[in-house]
Amino acid sequence: MKKIISSIGITMSAMVLMALISPTNAYAQDPTEVDAKHYKVEFENDQVRVLRISYGPGEASVMHEHPNAVAVFLTDAATEMNLPDESSVEDIRKFGEAVWTPSGKHLPKSKGDSPSELILVELKTKSE
Repeated sequence: MKKIISSIGITMSAMVLMALISPTNAYAQDPTEVDAKHYKVEFENDQVRVLRISYGPGEASVMHEHPNAVAVFLTDAATEMNLPDESSVEDIRKFGEAVWTPSGKHLPKSKGDSPSELILVELKTKSE
């Protein structure tokens, strides 16, 4: 009996260790799961997922990932996008602007003095 319990303990420890060191845990996270304060699903079907994204001045998210998408800005927005390679990119947008956003991982931080809001339409790839 002790041998079985010991074996289960070792297996559980190995599974926990693998989950902790897995690169997908560090960088490939869904923003609605890791940052529900800023990301809300407004609509979803088999082709798209529509997110409402809202940030207050100076607020930041956590590293997460999006597929290819189209962003429509409901306010002006000034954002610093921190990338997995530790570089960053400043992104300045105007109310009403619509832009293509290629898939990728980032950690956004609001740099503006007022709240910002946008709609992000994430595209889902079809299985063939």
